[in-house]
Amino acid sequence: MERSLIERARAGDRDAFEVLVRFKVDAVYRTSLAILGNPTDAQDATQDAFISMWRSFRGLRDVDRFDAWFGRIVTNACRMALRHRRTVREIPMTTGLPEREADGTDAFAASIAADDFDRAFDSLAVEQRSLLVAHHLDGRSIESLADELGVPIGTAKSRLFTARRALERALEAVE
Repeated sequence: MERSLIERARAGDRDAFEVLVRFKVDAVYRTSLAILGNPTDAQDATQDAFISMWRSFRGLRDVDRFDAWFGRIVTNACRMALRHRRTVREIPMTTGLPEREADGTDAFAASIAADDFDRAFDSLAVEQRSLLVAHHLDGRSIESLADELGVPIGTAKSRLFTARRALERALEAVE
């Protein structure tokens, strides 16, 4: 990302901010969706993250640490969406059981496995979900995660290991 674009957006240039949003929106939505597991909540969290970024831009002290700074904003937006979710009762609508696919795979079994994973993933702390999504879905390196978290690389590795083990335990509990 160009440093000058971030600096211009930070100075209040709306056009630069719009370019920045267009550049980041897909990745932010994908991360939010992976953490929250609900497209509507992910859209809201994505929007909230960009609003929060605009409002807090002047608080960004080091432009070179923009990605780490914004990553924390996205994680906090997801955390707030989860808090809001606890106060709202949502009843999912289903259209019926999936049938066997044309290629012979059992869509019902696959949907059960996906549901089990979703329940296990939802039981993790936001920080653990965020780490797993950033590393395994977005392909972020341990070094990048350590930088974003502001911790040594060994600590980032340890936190990622702990998140993986928590997911394994949650999957075992669901089964």
